[in-house]
Amino acid sequence: MPTRGLLYYITDRTAFADDEPTRRRRLLEKIAEAARAGVDYIQLREKDLSTRDLELLAHEAVTLLNQLRTGHKSLPTALLINHRTDVALATGADGVHLRADDISPQEVSTIWKKCGAGTHARELSPRRPVIAVSCHSVAEVTQAASQAATFAVFAPVFEKKDSANSKPAGLAALCEACKADIPILALGGITLSNAHSCLEAGAAGIAAIRLFQENNIAEIVRALR
Repeated sequence: MPTRGLLYYITDRTAFADDEPTRRRRLLEKIAEAARAGVDYIQLREKDLSTRDLELLAHEAVTLLNQLRTGHKSLPTALLINHRTDVALATGADGVHLRADDISPQEVSTIWKKCGAGTHARELSPRRPVIAVSCHSVAEVTQAASQAATFAVFAPVFEKKDSANSKPAGLAALCEACKADIPILALGGITLSNAHSCLEAGAAGIAAIRLFQENNIAEIVRALR
């Protein structure tokens, strides 16, 4: 990598083929592993959970990361909650990851500012949240940039083995998206062998589920950086 690319681990506890308590334990272990390895962002993307269960899991993840920061003040990892700004605020997470059809980053910032104080957890939330946005076209990237998102995740760049019906955008489209005035992270079929080409296309970093979750994260980070 020509520069220190940003790394974004997106979680999927359902990939751990065990009972639910074991899944949660293994996911928290993976989150800790990612933080210790220096991954910049982690998205808690457990879309099948009820609000209560998601909030409980998010609280555990936030507590875990805060404990790791106690011994490592320079720990860079920020935890984002998929879609749920309310859960992110309630648990003291660092921000939120928005879908392409979600509320705007500006609306999130307004909500965060109004609701960012009150409970102890909310008081622990950063004053300015990290706001990521999923984008599938140059137009969506441009919109995310105009609405003051922190960064955009452009996907899918390459074909994913479990989504044969999802047409990859390709490196040319990624290159065009990266012309927008916002950091772009490449997602979709990212491997060690093609990650470098994403950065050469202009991406500020990569995002992945399997690349991190199915491997030793410290080794992946060393190989990428």
